[in-house]
Amino acid sequence: MNNGHSTTHGQGPSQAPAHPYHLVNPSPWPFVGSVAAFITAYGAVTYFHDRTAPWLLIAGLVLVVLTMGLWWRDVVREAQVEHVHTEVVRHGLRVGMALFIASEVMFFAAFFWAFFNAALQVNPSVTQWPPANITPMHTWTLPLINTLILLTSGLAVNWAHHALRENHRDKLKLGLLAAVLLGAIFLGVQIYEYGEAAFGFKEGVYPSVFYMATGFHGFHVFVGVCFLAVCLLRSLRGDFTPRQHVGFEAAAWYWHFVDVVWLFLFVWVYWWGNS
Repeated sequence: MNNGHSTTHGQGPSQAPAHPYHLVNPSPWPFVGSVAAFITAYGAVTYFHDRTAPWLLIAGLVLVVLTMGLWWRDVVREAQVEHVHTEVVRHGLRVGMALFIASEVMFFAAFFWAFFNAALQVNPSVTQWPPANITPMHTWTLPLINTLILLTSGLAVNWAHHALRENHRDKLKLGLLAAVLLGAIFLGVQIYEYGEAAFGFKEGVYPSVFYMATGFHGFHVFVGVCFLAVCLLRSLRGDFTPRQHVGFEAAAWYWHFVDVVWLFLFVWVYWWGNS
């Protein structure tokens, strides 16, 4: 597992590491990230009390985004320049991504719990589902269109992944570009759908659960589009090899997770929940 580039404590850059693990060099980003998160939270509370003072919140968000970008830049540099992402390290990164996705599943489990708690009339205050004063979305119009768009983007990611394994870099770039564009179109359609909705967020349990579940999923789509866009930029500059592309794998896993969650939303919220 020796790559000749890794540096560990007590070793010079020219010495071979005695193990396949990566001892990360001291980094300012954990501390800066925690400060940025505190500023963002404090700024949000301040803004909720005084809507004319959003600047602290904006500053915190900008600092969070900057920290994320610089931290990920360092991780990419460790992989591409320092070559310290050995097979053992890559396995650890995959496990970390899988556990992160598992934690995200718990978020949506809570939303679906709230949905079924009301839809199956476990909640005594709800006697009809959807409530009589609610006109739900038409299942076979925009929701169906968005389902086809998102599933097609998932196929594009699979195609790009297969192309990368076969070292067809032009197909890799084309597949990623298609996935990014389709993800952006999905978000546009969802925004339009919200504009056409006949109910507002505060009009009862159905709108609250609907907007929280679909909106939180929309946020995940936005994150996934950013994730895939970064992979596209990295592929354009020559990153990723058929053997080593953990960053792309993480983006693909995340995107497929987004696809699966949307299928559950479409089947249970848009279809079954409207019947």
